[in-house]
Amino acid sequence: MLTHHDKQRYDRQLRIPEVGEAGQARLRQAKILIAGAGGLGAPVAFYLAAAGIGHIRIIDHDRVDRSNLNRQLLHWETDIGREKTESAKEKLGRLNPDVTIETVTSHINEDTITALVDTCDGIIDALDNFTGRYVLNRAARAFDIPFFHGAVQGFEGRATTIIPGKTACLACMPRGESGDTANPVIGITPGMIGCIQAAECIKYLLEQGRLLENRMIVYDGLEMTWKEFTLKRHPECPVCGEADSNPLQKGSLP
Repeated sequence: MLTHHDKQRYDRQLRIPEVGEAGQARLRQAKILIAGAGGLGAPVAFYLAAAGIGHIRIIDHDRVDRSNLNRQLLHWETDIGREKTESAKEKLGRLNPDVTIETVTSHINEDTITALVDTCDGIIDALDNFTGRYVLNRAARAFDIPFFHGAVQGFEGRATTIIPGKTACLACMPRGESGDTANPVIGITPGMIGCIQAAECIKYLLEQGRLLENRMIVYDGLEMTWKEFTLKRHPECPVCGEADSNPLQKGSLP
């Protein structure tokens, strides 16, 4: 049951028929993992916390650098040198003290992933490297957890929602350039894509609307266009294909 405080804080979204008190209670009961506290992680975390997601677990291994500040709005000049998880927890706690912000300073790899995704209701991909993304993708498949993927470069970004057993997964898609070097990016791009990821996560928890299932939306900020591409599950995908057994036990990343 929502308290008087809750009803005041979330008044505007409680007025939405697709949310209401029952939907707000769903959000409060949810536990979401945000992998990365950088450019994508910042808007995702801000909007999920503001919406009243009850438990947010943020994973990052890095420290704040001045070069982060053009896009990573969780971190400010005074945070340079701090662990990103520490900086994120402070800002989000001030934004909404009713939300539990759990932070883990850790690399995301096959040795750590099982503990990191434990009991989570959704995984937000806010990483900047494909190595970690493929680990998240396999964990989502292995533990049947929805996976909200986003990626950015320059003025361009993309997003899709992956539902294990129902949609194409990240490994079904063409890899393209998969280097893990730092991408050029302007802050508005992760802002746009991160908001889409947060919206997809909230819609999933509320069981409302049409998700980006088997669809990828691509944003071009220079042309100010949005394009949508249909995704298909690949029958020979090493993660979700017909021959898949335990996707976390593969010998190498897909």
